[in-house]
Amino acid sequence: MICYSLKCENDHSFDSWFQSAEAFEKLLGAGMVNCSVCGVSSVEKAIMAPQVRIKHKKGQKSGPLSAPASPAEQAMAEIRKKVEENSENVGKDFAAEARAIHHGDAPERSIYGEAKMQDAKDLVEDGIRVTPLPWGNKDKVN
Repeated sequence: MICYSLKCENDHSFDSWFQSAEAFEKLLGAGMVNCSVCGVSSVEKAIMAPQVRIKHKKGQKSGPLSAPASPAEQAMAEIRKKVEENSENVGKDFAAEARAIHHGDAPERSIYGEAKMQDAKDLVEDGIRVTPLPWGNKDKVN
């Protein structure tokens, strides 16, 4: 995994994680890297400071890899847990289900799932409030 500092054409700065440098380039080339603030796909790498790891003293143990590495990671895990506990996962039917709820054809409730970028943009353009979640599908194996 690699974290890049990114900047969009509207001068918004944000960080994002990628499987590898090659994965970043592939996603960027496909227009799938979007600004987390305004959603535009005109994004480029920003200047980054190197991250230096501190060596542990001899005999000092680090925490398990499954434990959150930072307060931000802990907060993200808690948010994800709340979303998953209080919303229905509609999977790949997200766009259709969100539209059905908006039009009153399905019961109103909190949902989450997967949507293609164009489907998500169409929902927003039609006035249906959606937001991307900052994590992938934990059930998918790459």
